[in-house]
Formats: sequence, structure tokens, C-alpha cells
Amino acid sequence: MSSDRNSTASLPIVTRSNSAQEIVSLSDGAGAVIIRGFMTPEQVARINHELDAPLAALNAGSKHELQLVKDFHGYQTKRLTNLITYSKTFREEILDDDLFHEIGRELYESECGDWWLTTAQLIEIGPGNTAQMLHRDSAQYYPFVAMDKHAPRAITNLMLALTDFTEENGATRVIPGSQDWDNFEDVGSPEMTIPIELKAGDAVLFGGKVVHGGGANVTADQFRRGLTIPLQASILTPEEAYPLIVPLEVVRTLSPRVQKIIGFRSQYPLASPGLWQHDYADLADYLKL
Repeated sequence: MSSDRNSTASLPIVTRSNSAQEIVSLSDGAGAVIIRGFMTPEQVARINHELDAPLAALNAGSKHELQLVKDFHGYQTKRLTNLITYSKTFREEILDDDLFHEIGRELYESECGDWWLTTAQLIEIGPGNTAQMLHRDSAQYYPFVAMDKHAPRAITNLMLALTDFTEENGATRVIPGSQDWDNFEDVGSPEMTIPIELKAGDAVLFGGKVVHGGGANVTADQFRRGLTIPLQASILTPEEAYPLIVPLEVVRTLSPRVQKIIGFRSQYPLASPGLWQHDYADLADYLKL
């Protein structure tokens, strides 16, 4: 196992003035990189306002039938999906952000070709929620666990803070260097983690090989609210089936590049004549986009 296992070094911090290449390189090296001011205060306020009502209609806890998944989701945590339908600001500004797409290309273009969204979730950790079990996002695709650090890049998480993230209110915790361990069945222990403390509007980018988990919210009245937007190679199946969820009239208002990353246009991985097609033509033609 790498000697990086016990590292508690501070994570690198960048701003939107840094290039996508710099941001991805720092994330790969340290395990995660903090991007200060990824969203403007106005964007944060609008997204929070647009998601307040659907979030209020959602009960905390999980609807899943498996106990392990219920534990993973958290009993005082709300997870709101279908954000593309609910939030105009999110779908038109965040998902169409130039830096966001530059990061996606930097992550996947040379190795995989195309990429799309795994999901987009608002995760609100409420008071009293215990720490989430530690995990790697790449475990969603189990063969990638067997390939450990040698696996190709499958998934990369961009998490945006809609409220301040503090150690007390459940800031996401990571184990820097865990992306380089030799055994990916090993997810370490909570004592090895460090909190990713963010201001509202900040973001953190971390790879799918990095061990992490939501922290415990030990406050009496604070709700830690964040957006998780994992990007993945488009040869893999996403969590959210956007073409069956997002109304086509909403999709028609979006830019072509946003339509593509939510599955309304065909995908063209390296060496492929095209995937996700209709009659060997781009899906966008069939949908008249």
C-alpha cells in the first residue's frame, strides 16, 4: 500500500482562473482539488430557491429496500434528483458552464472520448445524521474495483456547495492518496479522513478512485446542502435515466452540449462509430433537436 495512506496534507485550492488542465492534474495528484467561487452568490441563491419546494416535499431517509443502501443514504439526509427539471439555473447555467465542459473534456477526451452525467443530486445532510460509510464512487462499476488503481477513469465527482460545508455540519471527508492504494477493497477508516470545508459557491473535484464519505452533522440546526454532479465515460450506464425523466419540451430549450451529456444526443467514444443512436444516425436527428 502506498505511504500516502496516512497523509493529512491540505488539499490544493484553485479558482476559476485556473485552467481545466491544471484543475484535473491537481485533483489526480492529491485526490481532490477545491475550486473557490465556482458559482456566483446569485446562482447559489437562485438554485436554492428553485429547489426549496421539491426538497421540502421530500422526506429524509431512503426508499430503498436494502438495509445497506438505507444506511448509505442516511436517515437524516435528503437526496433530491431530477434537478434538470426542477432548476432552470442549474440546467441553463451550471450544466452549460464553459469550465465545467472543459473539465469534462480534460478528464475523458483522450482516454475515453465522450462523457455524460452519472446523476445530479441535491444532498442535504440534516442535524443528527451520522457519518456516511466510506466508499469509492468507482465501486458503482464493480470490475473497476478489481482493476484497482490501474483501472481507466470511470467516474469523477464535482460537488458544489449550496451552503457552507464545515466539519461540524457534515462536510464531505476524503482520504488523500487513496486513489493510489493497491487494494481497492480497502476503504480505510474514518481516522484517515480529512474534511473538505467549503464556502457556499465553492466546488470540489475528486476522482472515483478516492475514498470519501459524507461527514456527521453534529449541529443542532444546520443543514448542509450540496449538489453532486458526477461525470463519467459515456460507455458506462448512468444512475439517472434522463431521457425517461426530463420532459422533451425542457430539453429543446437547452444547448446541444447539455442535451448530449444528459443523453438526448448520440455518444461517440474513441474508435466507436457511435452509440445511443437511432437507425445508425444521431439520436438528435430522430428527436428533431
